[in-house]
Amino acid sequence: MIEADLHSVYGVDVESGILRARSWRWLRVRVVGLLSCESRLARALSPAKSSPSR
Repeated sequence: MIEADLHSVYGVDVESGILRARSWRWLRVRVVGLLSCESRLARALSPAKSSPSR
């Protein structure tokens, strides 16, 4: 999910080797950013929306 989100949200192609040139902080900032936008990661880690009680 993270690899796909990095590509679709930030345009980062993990297979290009770019992560070797970046710091852990750079990656962390982007992964945390994925949690605050509409992404696969955010959906996977969000609690399920409960249906209203009847």
